[in-house]
Amino acid sequence: MTTHVILLNGGSSSGKTAIARCLQAVLPGPWLAFGIDALVDALPAALREPGEGIEFAADGAVRVGGGFRELEAAWMRGLAATARAGARLVVDDVFLGGAASQQRWRDALDGLDVLWVGVHCAPDVAALRETARGDRTAGMARSQAETVHRGVTYDLEVDTTHTTPLPCARTIASHVT
Repeated sequence: MTTHVILLNGGSSSGKTAIARCLQAVLPGPWLAFGIDALVDALPAALREPGEGIEFAADGAVRVGGGFRELEAAWMRGLAATARAGARLVVDDVFLGGAASQQRWRDALDGLDVLWVGVHCAPDVAALRETARGDRTAGMARSQAETVHRGVTYDLEVDTTHTTPLPCARTIASHVT
């Protein structure tokens, strides 16, 4: 089988987006990169608030409502359609619901060859990166570092605590068929 989608799951500031960019550089042929941050950025203001949308609480917690879930499901199906149409994808996401989040992706990507990759980073290191970035709610990286992996099954796992994105991307690329 040929890998259609590489799906990276990890907490905020774990290095997923940087790995995705490196994968585009080291994999043969064109790979499109899509991340959950782009979906959040595309939301109308009304869905960036508590209730139906997505809420980034002061303590770093992230809560999602039904309106966000509907658009997320459409986004997932759209990316799956893009892969079915022949494009190869690298997707970076944050499985806030752990195994339930993975199941939503499994349903959308049914019939496609997916490489499931866990991107780990020690909570303290992710928190330092979060602070350095300055564009995240404090506490998000620490709270997500381990919870996003609960109940999730992977084909491969990488750890960015002490490894930079390029070696991680090369490890992942070696598993792509």
